[in-house]
Amino acid sequence: MTLLAKVRGPKDLKKMEVAQLSQLASEVRSVIIQNISKTGGHLASSLGAADLIVALHYVYDTPDDKIVFDTGHQTYAHKILTGRADKFSTIRQKGGLSGFLKRYESEYDAFGAGHASTALSAAAGMAAARDHTGGKYKVVSVVADGCMTGGMAWEAMQNVGQLGTNILVVLNDNQMFISQRVGRLGKILTQLLTLGTVQNAGRKAELFLNRFQFWGKKILRVAKRTRVLFFPGMIFEEMGFTYFGPVDGHNIPELVEVLGYVKDLRGPVLLHVVTKKGKGYEPAETEPTEFHGTPKFDVETGLSKKDPATIPTFTKVFSDTIVRLADKDPRIAAITAAMPEGTGLDAFRDRFPRRYYDVGIAEEHAVTFAAGLAAEGVKPVVAIYSSFMQRSFDQVMHDICLQKLPVVIAMDRAGLVGEDGPTHHGVFDIGLFRMLPDLISMAPADEDEFQHMIYTALELNVPVMLRYPRGKGFGVDMASELKRLPVGKGRVISKGRDVNILAIGSRVHPAVKTCELLKARGIDAGVSDMRFIKPLDGELIKEMAGASGRLVTVEDNALETGFGSAVLEYLNAHAVRSDVLRLGIPDRYIEQGRPDELYDDLGLSSVKMADGISRWLEKNK
Repeated sequence: MTLLAKVRGPKDLKKMEVAQLSQLASEVRSVIIQNISKTGGHLASSLGAADLIVALHYVYDTPDDKIVFDTGHQTYAHKILTGRADKFSTIRQKGGLSGFLKRYESEYDAFGAGHASTALSAAAGMAAARDHTGGKYKVVSVVADGCMTGGMAWEAMQNVGQLGTNILVVLNDNQMFISQRVGRLGKILTQLLTLGTVQNAGRKAELFLNRFQFWGKKILRVAKRTRVLFFPGMIFEEMGFTYFGPVDGHNIPELVEVLGYVKDLRGPVLLHVVTKKGKGYEPAETEPTEFHGTPKFDVETGLSKKDPATIPTFTKVFSDTIVRLADKDPRIAAITAAMPEGTGLDAFRDRFPRRYYDVGIAEEHAVTFAAGLAAEGVKPVVAIYSSFMQRSFDQVMHDICLQKLPVVIAMDRAGLVGEDGPTHHGVFDIGLFRMLPDLISMAPADEDEFQHMIYTALELNVPVMLRYPRGKGFGVDMASELKRLPVGKGRVISKGRDVNILAIGSRVHPAVKTCELLKARGIDAGVSDMRFIKPLDGELIKEMAGASGRLVTVEDNALETGFGSAVLEYLNAHAVRSDVLRLGIPDRYIEQGRPDELYDDLGLSSVKMADGISRWLEKNK
């Protein structure tokens, strides 16, 4: 690491010769590979963007100049080059570097980035602020091709073109999204990659038209003026951008030359850079999807160090169950927003390709698209992570619930997701969606209950939302026959004389263990699996309140407007008297760490819940 050892920040980078930068990028990649093999993380995208990031920091004067990245998947080299190399081994670990960008982590992180398609809007705002205040700094937005499928990116594009402000958009085209490229934009970018073919065809057409003295030359002038005939970047030019590219994103001398040229151009500029996801690490180049978000792996073999346990994940249960049901019902269709592997819909895609829809990173469209399917008799299931469903609130309200359309929304990654941190923790969906009329909301206690909930959701013919956690189930036996659960009915696991716990979702099994710990302390505690967030099982709440006069609600969601709040609202509306302790996510953003670490810190592990309940009972004797 002879070159990287000399870099404490981008100013050290500028002391090097351009010819040295490729070696520096190689050293950066080595640091990324060695560390992510031990911690897990977003490997392939960051390897692919390393050369581009080296060139950007070489040409631009950061942090005065602003580089805004779309998502953090591609930014590990940025972190290493901006003074965080000595802390890179802590990435995504509790108390360590974030896996994404954070303004309060470094002055070089111009804008926070965890969700896709935000960079263009943020960069446009920064450029407008610069113009407003008379600033002189440059603004660069680095947007991966997958992020360009999000509607927000195109809303920003049309606004930037209208403003005419000085801004550089670098389209980092790694020829993939998180998974394989989908949609019309992917086809356009593929056409741009055949630039040489297009130019050759243009030259041949020009020679042909020049043979016709009058009409040929007139047609040629019109074609050149409108850029229709010869220019593959027409879509960007028509939106007000000056288009350059495609440029080899791994040829650093060429990148430095081009960036130096476009740096001082006036108006919006789009530079199309082609990179290879996983560049420099053969296993990641061969299997970029596997190495997008990878667990720990062996550097020599590329094999991941996955948990050998045979307990299925909730995602796997969803995948198996939806395929099983679709085998029997041809009306079932599945929709994902560019996450087939992450949501488990890759199996559905392979089994039922004509009933599978990947809409790109466009969650709002995915939900309304599903509503359109449902309006015509199809039974759509939309699989989207909880933290990404936040984007689709209006569509759930206006396009699904208001029209009572039978769409099933499967929200993976509900609760604390671990090392991805606050941008990805799914802890706000209960409060966000339980306010909506005509929406049934369920949360399974374990993998067996989950398969029955999926079956129930597709049988109800109403809007349904399922929220379930990331990771393994609880090792319970799986029933071979699926059954329909009664709507709005929980189940009493045990009834206590001193206190009763009302638990929802992933906190049910820990709550059962909590009861055992409390009983060992001489406290007679019971627990109920509520199953339904909406409608609540009011009779069960009354029964448990009457049995002990003390209730504890437990959830893996924000306490503000969460499940516990719903229970309090019910008690108040029906004049049921009971002392209530609410356990859940406090009113702050939760940083990254292993889920078990985080749940313990928040008082939501079995032991910590037992301690908290014991103190509460002692205080309220």
